[in-house]
Amino acid sequence: MMNRQEEIEKRIREILGFIGEDASREGLQKTPTRVAKAMEDLTRGYDEDPIQILCSAKFKEDYSQMVIVKDINFYSLCEHHLLPFYGKAHVAYIPNGYITGLSKIARVVDIYSHRLQVQERMTLQIREAIQQALQPLGVMVVVEAQHMCMQMRGVEKQGSVTTTSDFTGAFNQAKTREEFLKLISHKS
Repeated sequence: MMNRQEEIEKRIREILGFIGEDASREGLQKTPTRVAKAMEDLTRGYDEDPIQILCSAKFKEDYSQMVIVKDINFYSLCEHHLLPFYGKAHVAYIPNGYITGLSKIARVVDIYSHRLQVQERMTLQIREAIQQALQPLGVMVVVEAQHMCMQMRGVEKQGSVTTTSDFTGAFNQAKTREEFLKLISHKS
């Protein structure tokens, strides 16, 4: 019985054949193995629990002002074309008795981006995980990304950026959202 990597390698060899390539030629001999390893890495987010990550560094703290982690670089695979999309995520929450380690916020972005995704769902999942784990007064997530499926094929619009946002709680107030957006737009 083949393991997951061997199964992927087998399928990649088949795909190479279907597009008219010879998987045994010198330049392609190791390609199925490379692609299988890349797919394992690019989809490693399925094996991690973002709630557990956030709770592993959850601390009681009286702080109740906005906490922002901005410019979190990520890359993901579009589930429609298996082509990359990449960009930055900006995450804020207002604690309600508990905080988490700042690196855990970036890890949550990493976990969800390392799954087959659409940007809209990823934005929502990040917000939901933080809300569930910390029960803060509010969470807001903004994701800005470039999609290779739009740049390499189809409409071929290079440089276009897609922005998504999701928020809850205190961020339902326009003033709080505006403060967050102002703080993330200021480039260091």
